[in-house]
Amino acid sequence: MPYLLAPNDPSGAFPDPSEALREPDGLLAVGGDLSTGRLINAYRNGIFPWYGEGDPILWWSPDPRTVLIPKRLHRSRSLRKLLKQRRFAVTMDRDFPAVIRACAGPRLSGDGTWLLPEMIDAYCALHVHGIAHSVEAWQQGRLVGGLYGVAIGGVFFGESMFSRTDNASKIALVHLCEHLIDLGVELIDCQVLTEHMQRMGAESMPRERFLSRLAELRDRPFCCGSWNDGRLHYPGLRAAVA
Repeated sequence: MPYLLAPNDPSGAFPDPSEALREPDGLLAVGGDLSTGRLINAYRNGIFPWYGEGDPILWWSPDPRTVLIPKRLHRSRSLRKLLKQRRFAVTMDRDFPAVIRACAGPRLSGDGTWLLPEMIDAYCALHVHGIAHSVEAWQQGRLVGGLYGVAIGGVFFGESMFSRTDNASKIALVHLCEHLIDLGVELIDCQVLTEHMQRMGAESMPRERFLSRLAELRDRPFCCGSWNDGRLHYPGLRAAVA
């Protein structure tokens, strides 16, 4: 059985991720709350919340874990061509609430959203504390794609992305990887494997190895740079890494 968390526990403690269930893969704990302290503690220990409407809060640490090394981002020939065209301008932390609301919007597949109002509020609070960040892709002044996640030390925990036009989220991901390289961030946690992220270079990593890397990187300070520099960026000017 998963571990039961008490709500409003100021310690925000979790069981060891190695105790997560095999079926459903990675379910570790149930309950608790979405306080800023608990969320930070969860991410620092390789745990994340994911649940649907009507469910209690569910906490996960799957095995294996899907990760993307920023320097190994795969840019297909068509993506490299698109980057040269500079159709999209990119910003960071320009409008975090708009990005997370867009990520919570209806999917073309008809699937519902896991981003419930209380989760949106919780991640907006993390953003106010400088821990959650967004990347926005723009066309002619209109927000057409983006992503958001949680940055802790040398790890970025990717949460969700959206596109309102083809390839907009890919452009945001390219810029994210370029920016993370500048910050000295070595690992993007993608949580679970998707075909889209696999095409972009994501790979599976055993949970034990992921947690070991997380322990090495989570207290590392950023090397340089900031998230919101107030400028429009045009990613892809660096040499592509296949």
